[in-house]
Amino acid sequence: MIVKFQQELKERFRRFILDKYGVELEVITEYPPHAGLGDLALPLPFALARTVRQPPRKLAEEIVTGIGVLPGLAKLEVAGGGYINCFFDRREFLLRLHQDITSERKPPSEEGHRVIVEHTNINPNKAAHIGHLRNACLGDSLVRLLRWSGEKVEVQNYIDNTGVQVADVVVGFVHLEGATLEDIKKIPGKFDYHCWDLYSRVTEYYQQDEANLSKRQEVLAHIEAGNNPIAEIAQYIATRIVHCHLATMHRINVQYDLLAWEGDILHLKFWERAFDMLKSRNAIHLETEGKNKGCWVMNLEESELVSELEEPEKIIVRSDGTVTYVGKDIAYQLWKFGLLGQDFHYRKFHQYPDGSLLWTSTSNGGTDEPPPFGKGERVYNVIDVRQSYLQKIVYEGLRVLGFEKEFRHSTHFAYEMVALTPSCCQELALSLSPEERKKPYVEISGRKGRGVKADDLIDKLTDKAKEEVTIRNPEFTPQEVEELSRQIAIGALRYFMVKYSRNKVIPFDFKEALNFEGETGCYIQYAVVRANNILNKLSEREGFQEKDIGEFLPGVDFSVLNEPGEGDDLWEILTLMSKLSEVVDMSIQTLEISVLAKYCFTLAQKFNAFYHKYQVLREGDVNRKRIRILLVYLFRTQLKRALALMGIEVPSRM
Repeated sequence: MIVKFQQELKERFRRFILDKYGVELEVITEYPPHAGLGDLALPLPFALARTVRQPPRKLAEEIVTGIGVLPGLAKLEVAGGGYINCFFDRREFLLRLHQDITSERKPPSEEGHRVIVEHTNINPNKAAHIGHLRNACLGDSLVRLLRWSGEKVEVQNYIDNTGVQVADVVVGFVHLEGATLEDIKKIPGKFDYHCWDLYSRVTEYYQQDEANLSKRQEVLAHIEAGNNPIAEIAQYIATRIVHCHLATMHRINVQYDLLAWEGDILHLKFWERAFDMLKSRNAIHLETEGKNKGCWVMNLEESELVSELEEPEKIIVRSDGTVTYVGKDIAYQLWKFGLLGQDFHYRKFHQYPDGSLLWTSTSNGGTDEPPPFGKGERVYNVIDVRQSYLQKIVYEGLRVLGFEKEFRHSTHFAYEMVALTPSCCQELALSLSPEERKKPYVEISGRKGRGVKADDLIDKLTDKAKEEVTIRNPEFTPQEVEELSRQIAIGALRYFMVKYSRNKVIPFDFKEALNFEGETGCYIQYAVVRANNILNKLSEREGFQEKDIGEFLPGVDFSVLNEPGEGDDLWEILTLMSKLSEVVDMSIQTLEISVLAKYCFTLAQKFNAFYHKYQVLREGDVNRKRIRILLVYLFRTQLKRALALMGIEVPSRM
């Protein structure tokens, strides 16, 4: 709400400055260091002074005198050498805040430009692991923030079903287990777990004899050729594991709109089209000598990114004619922006419990009428920081093709890895060396056999939450315990994955994630539940209903808001609640979901402090009680909304 209020205020000052001084200025607002100096500060007299050659203090006094009464403001004051401090009319501000929080937000318009967010992107060769959870939590939160801001967002999950990881699992089934496609189809239970173990065995198989690596190359050739028994096995494995991944991600409240398969990019000749475009515009050239002889390379010497890149030339097509990952990603990025001149075929792949559909690309002709996909105005690729160099090359491919706007609108949402604390490793029964036990965190590696499956982590969190829930609520039924434990576990996990700066390595720790007193999802959920409990008790004791707020609001005496003590405490929470849109904008601009996470924690802290200081249920003064009830209601509604932007549910009880 405060964003809109500031925009209105800025526009009034801008017009006044233009009318009085004939100067067009961008009006900037700042937050004063403490409430005694006002709610907003405008340093515009300093900028104006440089043009009209008058002292900033004198200009500030002229502006305050001349602009008169402004809607929503109680007063203006000149401070320091020329600041204009704005004090809000607290009554009007609260009424506007109530209207803003209780109004339904408009759904994203179906017209206009599309924003594409690609995230998760797990290789379909084994179970998802803990690192994939961070990608999905960050990507899904970004999607929710963009949609809340009114953007039309398309969520894509890229499936690399033609890479070495899938080939290695095929090698395991065919050459280690001697399995046919029918044998593989009969494997019961968690197929992704079976493949996890098999993948580890294949790694050992290669280590035993390097000659065994030839099996990988044979399988890769069959997969790329398609229409053969090996390719059928690979596609079955990938498809079945994708279903496993979708089930895992649904557990943490993550959904997608489209699965884009690398195999379809190859079979539909997307790369050939992109290759022709690159050659026709001289964006790449065939190297005739040197170490890259026979390769098609992109020259980066004139790129503005050259200082950040590892080498002046990047191989796009190898001397044996095979395309690199970068080449395929350039083709995919071109398609996302609608620049390739080609499209996938589509079919329905999965229906979520809420009725929404997940579509998949296909190269064999679609059987359903799909919604429009691709042709984005902006594209966010959520990929870990280790892929930063390759992402820069992909975006540079757009620039050298002359697509400057699309180059600027391509964003790599980079993030650091997830590690484990030694105590977490111990709880997960992972062996550590004496040296590793002394480290603050331990890196995980699937190839080294030290991996943490996402479902195992979620199960462990849920079990630990159950222990706490059972102790705190012995009267709960098993079904209530199960549902509450799930909500607490997922809230703890999702908050933990986004509360750190994305460029910080996360050392995951069960105790820290599930702490009801620290900076955790549990603590914030409990603050909302506490507010719910107050409103529920009011309903039980006094028949209070939420609609009663709208009825008593016009008759409330808001002078309490201007009192020292309680008035200042109320005002601090109310102004913080009003900043949600500002926090959302900042989170999107900086790609730091941690900004939103910190906001939620701070708001929960402020409310808990107020709750312990001021009674609500037993307050005898009717007017004060109504204002406190209003605060509880607004807090509950706004924080629940903010948590939903991180995919965190609020339990009915805790």
